[in-house]
Amino acid sequence: MGKIVVITGAGAGVGRATVDEFVRQGYDVGLLARDQDRLDQAAAHARGCGVRALPVSTDVADAAAVEAAATKIEDELGPIDVWVNVAMATVFAPVSKLTPQEFERGTRVTYLGQVHGTMSALKRMRKRNRGTIVNVGSALGYRSVPLQSIYCGAKFAIRGFTDALRSEIIHDKLDVHLTMVDLPAVNTPQFDWAMNKMGFKAKPVAPIYQPEVPARAIFFAATHRRRQVWVGYPTVQAILANRIAPGLIDKYLAKAGYSGQLTDEKLGPNAPANLFEPVPGAYAAHGRFDNRSKSRSWEMFTDRHRTAFWAAAGIGLVVVVHQIAKRLDI
Repeated sequence: MGKIVVITGAGAGVGRATVDEFVRQGYDVGLLARDQDRLDQAAAHARGCGVRALPVSTDVADAAAVEAAATKIEDELGPIDVWVNVAMATVFAPVSKLTPQEFERGTRVTYLGQVHGTMSALKRMRKRNRGTIVNVGSALGYRSVPLQSIYCGAKFAIRGFTDALRSEIIHDKLDVHLTMVDLPAVNTPQFDWAMNKMGFKAKPVAPIYQPEVPARAIFFAATHRRRQVWVGYPTVQAILANRIAPGLIDKYLAKAGYSGQLTDEKLGPNAPANLFEPVPGAYAAHGRFDNRSKSRSWEMFTDRHRTAFWAAAGIGLVVVVHQIAKRLDI
């Protein structure tokens, strides 16, 4: 029997790419997401590669549903070795246009979804004293941007939750590995189906990476004893620049943060929105930005060659802060 991984948000985007990466590495997979059709397609691909796959339609905002899915997967596939929390939801809108219900829903999916998954995984891994949990964060969990306050707030919360739990695991002397992978902008379907109140189609802020890049980083984090993995040099730049000059970044994003996330293409009156209900359709890992997306990153280099990386990052950071200051004429 091979190793077993559970992946949330497995029907599309980074979650779907992560399923494919673990399948390529020979893992049996439990797939969690809301849309059953996309889960079935991902599971069929996995089985075609010679591994076992169990798709379970699950809303990660529902703790009881996540727990039931974990039980079903262990009953049918066996003990869970790795649990990866990927599921997320966002809204493109300023705070003034958001409702409390939208804030609550986005937070329950993006933040509490990872809490629910982690709790269900840890409950089982604690008994066996083994296993790995991967929480997926973002550069936006360190440096927020306008128009995505729900998502940014949730990613900050995930980071706080993960750090607190890590200390508890160390205190309890558990041989359970908890790691976090922070992502840059990724070419996924979220820019086609996320709720959007801006009137124009959304886009990721360049440079953009293909979803296979974070998928490889997630697998690396799950199979190496790393506390954290930052994917893509832009993630490193955003995190470190915000530590050095947060006020400068505030002004830069006030000037460029709106246009940088919106295209010139008008949003149709019946544009899909997946916040409260899944959007049907043949979505998979990639979004509509293939021709602008990178298929490689530094995620392996940053972990295997840390001294050289940090020297280069320090030099690059000085350059970035200088360029921002020039754009703002300060």
